This record gives sequence, structure tokens and C-alpha cells, in this order.
Amino acid sequence: MRTATVERNTKETKIKAELCLDGGEIQVSTGIGFFDHMLTAFGVHGGFGLKLSVTGDLEVDTHHTVEDTGIVLGKAFKEALCKMSGIQRYGFFDIPMDESLARASLDISNRPFLVFNATFMQERCGDYETCMTEEFWRAFAMNSGITLHINVPYGTNAHHQIEAIFKAVAHALKIAVKKNDDGSVLSTKGVL
Repeated sequence: MRTATVERNTKETKIKAELCLDGGEIQVSTGIGFFDHMLTAFGVHGGFGLKLSVTGDLEVDTHHTVEDTGIVLGKAFKEALCKMSGIQRYGFFDIPMDESLARASLDISNRPFLVFNATFMQERCGDYETCMTEEFWRAFAMNSGITLHINVPYGTNAHHQIEAIFKAVAHALKIAVKKNDDGSVLSTKGVL
């Protein structure tokens, strides 16, 4: 089983993530209802086991909690993938959600990068600040070593747009982390 447990404690947040790329139980508690919903959808649609416990300084705002969760989840993905060998490496997926469409394309390359093209008409979904979506995925990409492109070409409901993003990335990752036939590294260099 490809698993990782990562803990990170700062003056702003205390986070523990347990991740299994090959499935398992999903339990998410961040103190932000909408964010819990997104991370649960991410685990379900990726087919990942995910236990995530987050305590953050929500009396300030959601920034530290959301960004630091991206850091920890990114580190867990990198650790669970180990040497990044024996996987398909690339994944892409489109998710339509009512009037919105989200596209995720990624490369588990050990070269972190984020391209994020989405505009949200609403500033909040419940207690979640919609601008934090980009911050979460940036933190995730930088700490996982993944090149991640997220595009939302259209949509008017921020809930639908953001949920489609989380599901699209989950499905793209599910494809990319799938084991290849011979266990080799999918690179002309022989290493990622």
C-alpha cells in the first residue's frame, strides 16, 4: 500500500494527514464546512483513503488553515509516491457541474508548478473564501512536486466551479498514480 502520514504544527495551524493512494476510509475535519465537503469529494473521486484533522486560527480568516492543509496534503502525496516510479505519471480530466466546467491536467514530475485560471463571482461559499482555492492548489502543487494546470473556462456559481475543480484534480490524480505495467519510471532521464 502506498501510504503516508504527515504532521505539521505551527503557531497558526495543527494538521495531521493520513493518506493512502490505494483507497480507504475518509474522515475530514478542518473547521470549515465547505472545505470539508471539497476535501471529502477529493478523497471519494480520487479513490484515496484520507484522514485529515486540522485546527487553525479561523478567528483570523481561512487563509492559514486552507493553505497549510494544501502544504500537508502535498507532502503526503509526495511521500506516498516515494520515488515516483511505476506510475502513469500524467493525468487529465474534465468535470462538468451544472453550468460550470473544470479541467485539470497534471504531471507528477518532481517539477512543481501551478497554472490556475478561474474567476469566481461570489467571494464566499459558506465560511470558505473562494480566493483560497488557488492558494490551496498552489501549496499542494509546490509540496507534492506536481505540475498542475487548472482551468475553469466558464461557470457562474462558485460552489459548482470549486467542487468541479476538486473533483477534476482528484480524477486526474487517480489516473496519474495508477501503477504502470512494468514498474519503470516514465521518463527519458530514467528518474523524476
